[in-house]
Amino acid sequence: MLRLAIPAALLPALLAFAPAPLGAQEVRATQFAPCGSGPRQTCVVDGDTLWLDGAKIRLADINTPEVSQPGCAGERALGEAATRRLIALLNAGPFTLERQGSRDADRYGRLLRVASRNGVSLGQVLVAEGLAEHWQGRRSDWCAGALAAR
Repeated sequence: MLRLAIPAALLPALLAFAPAPLGAQEVRATQFAPCGSGPRQTCVVDGDTLWLDGAKIRLADINTPEVSQPGCAGERALGEAATRRLIALLNAGPFTLERQGSRDADRYGRLLRVASRNGVSLGQVLVAEGLAEHWQGRRSDWCAGALAAR
């Protein structure tokens, strides 16, 4: 998959005009809310995990701070902001889910997908807004480094 560094100021215009990729699952007219307790059908767990029609999906191209077991208060606050923003992005209109790489699911059984609108990854929007990082193959310590400097 081609990844481009996109300035945050250009993202709204790009989200409106690029075509959806071939072979991607298109999601239409779905309203997301934060996941609560009980069965999960269509909701957002955190900034990089969601449920859609009973399937748990991990956004494959990003990592966001934890909200369920954060390492510090700053991680929780940033994770909650990422969660709210992902909900807003998903609810802004139709988007596509596309498999990335050779793995269909992670070791926890979550489907690995990239969510895009008109060819722009919603995860990369979160990265451009400072709410996520590019996936590096492992979780980061959000309580050290850049978060501690905020």
